[in-house]
Amino acid sequence: MLKIEKEKGAIYFNEGTWKAFKTTLEKLQPSSIFILVDTHTKKHCLPYFFDLTGLKNTALIVEIKTGEEHKNIESCLEVWNTLSENGADRDSLLINLGGGVVTDLGGFVASTFMRGISFINIPTTLLAMVDASVGGKNGVDLGSLKNQIGIINSPTVVLIDTVFLNTLPKNEMNSGFAEMLKHGLISSQKYWVDLKTFNPSNTETTDKLIWESIIIKNDIVTKDPFEKKERKTLNYGHTLGHAIESYCLSNPLQKKLLHGEAIAIGMILATFLSSEILNFDQAELSNITYTFLERYPKVDFSDAAIKDIIQLLKHDKKNRNGEVRFVLLKDFGNCSINCLVDNQLIIDAFNFYKNFTLN
Repeated sequence: MLKIEKEKGAIYFNEGTWKAFKTTLEKLQPSSIFILVDTHTKKHCLPYFFDLTGLKNTALIVEIKTGEEHKNIESCLEVWNTLSENGADRDSLLINLGGGVVTDLGGFVASTFMRGISFINIPTTLLAMVDASVGGKNGVDLGSLKNQIGIINSPTVVLIDTVFLNTLPKNEMNSGFAEMLKHGLISSQKYWVDLKTFNPSNTETTDKLIWESIIIKNDIVTKDPFEKKERKTLNYGHTLGHAIESYCLSNPLQKKLLHGEAIAIGMILATFLSSEILNFDQAELSNITYTFLERYPKVDFSDAAIKDIIQLLKHDKKNRNGEVRFVLLKDFGNCSINCLVDNQLIIDAFNFYKNFTLN
């Protein structure tokens, strides 16, 4: 059985997952159980969950709308009120069954309701499995600004069953795969190369690569749980990626991007900046850019859009004293944190992205 043992936030993967769930319930003895789902996971994931747990007649379903645009305080208020109106107390349990929006928001709701109740995360998307499930970050967006409100607090356990991936469309799988590619860039060129074999139809190989991604993130988070140093490397590509995602969410004329789609662009831009500032290898820059653009269609940004995206950088959580700080690469697995970048270089990075061809 694949697992990562911790006093809080233990992770169980595939075999043994549902036995661990039963053991956890026996240990917690919750006074009541609530299951947070969104519209999609209620339809596609909840029946499987009920078949394995037998909780259909004992748990109360709490449903939120699907999508990043609903990861906000308004949704939290709905869930808090539902908990309160249905007699939840400090011994209640919230089970978050869904992707990153559900686990992020559900973890925040549980961490703040009555100053904190127990919660279990059961991620159902690739993104949530390799990213949101590890590290205890919970929170919501402030308007279109990503994850501005939140808390670090680990769930009782994280239960990962890759059967849920069978419910995902291709773009959602690609969104999660972007975070796996990030783990390769910041940790290991070998893992980056191994990811070229990623093929969801090959379950054995896919599960192996997903588990390795989880281990990479867990090792980083264990060294630096509150993001003082090493954990900042997990933000590679996210400074610009989050700004791009926020811009697309707030601009009705721009196509909305999934998190991983925006982060993929952010990683291309960050790798270009790495080549300019830290002399990251030019041939590898081309290789990395090619790898991303093969999978993630290019998005067109006007000069005005780029200007607005740069303005959004001032809201990045890594900023200090008004300075925007980037994570950049010297080489695979060799990151430099707190890098300052001139705005003209960011524009140059967008031009590189715009003009790069796959031919």
